[in-house]
Amino acid sequence: MSGEAAARREELVAVYEEASGCLRCPLAETRTRVVFGNGNADADLMFVGEAPGAEEDRRGLPFVGRAGRLLDEMLAGIGLSREEVFVANVLKCRPPGNRDPQPNEIETCRPYLHRQVELIQPRVVCTLGNFATKLLTGSPTGITRVRGTPQVHRLGQRTVFVLPLFHPAAALRTPAVAETLRGDFESLPPLLAQALPEQEEREPAPEPPGAAADSPARRPEADQLGFFG
Repeated sequence: MSGEAAARREELVAVYEEASGCLRCPLAETRTRVVFGNGNADADLMFVGEAPGAEEDRRGLPFVGRAGRLLDEMLAGIGLSREEVFVANVLKCRPPGNRDPQPNEIETCRPYLHRQVELIQPRVVCTLGNFATKLLTGSPTGITRVRGTPQVHRLGQRTVFVLPLFHPAAALRTPAVAETLRGDFESLPPLLAQALPEQEEREPAPEPPGAAADSPARRPEADQLGFFG
């Protein structure tokens, strides 16, 4: 691993530690665990869903239910695995009763998501469903109209392709949506091979303050972030 990649990884751990104790919105009062995200910290492909559900809240991992299994199946169909991508959500805490995210909750969590994109440095970010798509494209246009068409956006300090996709949960309910989603996944390999319109040179992330980040006591669980495989 290069020094630059190691520095980005350490900074991502620092962002996780900050998020894990976040008290910035009322969701902190009802969550069981913060669901930061997991996968490959150097992934070219990142998925962003809406918010954790009950099982995700219990386990602290994103997309671990039926929708997650379908996501794994779709990835396998294009020759990828969950370990090769990074998966996160717009919200890091479960809304009570799985209700829709509220605007103040989305705005509170936005900096965490942007830092994830900046530090992981994906080439393609797939938005799963309406909430993630509207947030990361900055447009009110619904997922049905924009799905499957790549866009170029600057997220934080990172320019990426954004590919809006139907949420796997919607695909579980409607076979036609599942077929559409499967077809859109097939566009991912050629999109990943394209040069970014504004390819930026990667600069080393700043070292986290102090040496405590290297202490095992401060490390997140390996399965929470999936960095250390």
